[in-house]
Amino acid sequence: MRIYAFFFYFLLSHAVFAADWVVIVHPNSGVEKLSKNEVVNIFMGRYRKFPSGQNAVPLDIISPPTDREQFYKFLLNKELADVDAYWARLKFSGQVAPPTPVDDTDIVLNMVANHVGYIAYCDKKKINSKVKVVLDLSL
Repeated sequence: MRIYAFFFYFLLSHAVFAADWVVIVHPNSGVEKLSKNEVVNIFMGRYRKFPSGQNAVPLDIISPPTDREQFYKFLLNKELADVDAYWARLKFSGQVAPPTPVDDTDIVLNMVANHVGYIAYCDKKKINSKVKVVLDLSL
C-alpha cells in the first residue's frame, strides 16, 4: 500500500509543479506566431533571426533550474544534460553561443518587454500584457 501512496504523491507533485510553457517576444517584434520547429531552431542556435528578419536573442531562465529543465523537456523531449552537452560541443567549436542566462522569470519578462529582439519562455500563468505569446507548448 505504501508504494501506491508514493506513486500517487509523485504524480500529484508533478501535476502541481508542472508549468504550462509559452514562448514570448516583444509585441513589436514583427512576429505573430512561431512553430515549435522555429523555436527549436532559435533556442538551439540554428537560426538567430525571426521570420520577420529581426535578430532573435534567446533567453534561458536559470533559477529555479527546474524551469529550464521543464522547458527543454517540453520543447525537445530531451533531458537537460543532453541540451548542456549539445551546447558544450558547439561552444568548443566556436560556432554559436547558447541562450543568454537570466536569473528568473520576472527579469525575463522585463527584458522581453523592453527589447524587440529577445525571445524567452515562461509559465503561462506569469505572462503580462507587455509581452506577446507566439507559441503555447501546453496545447
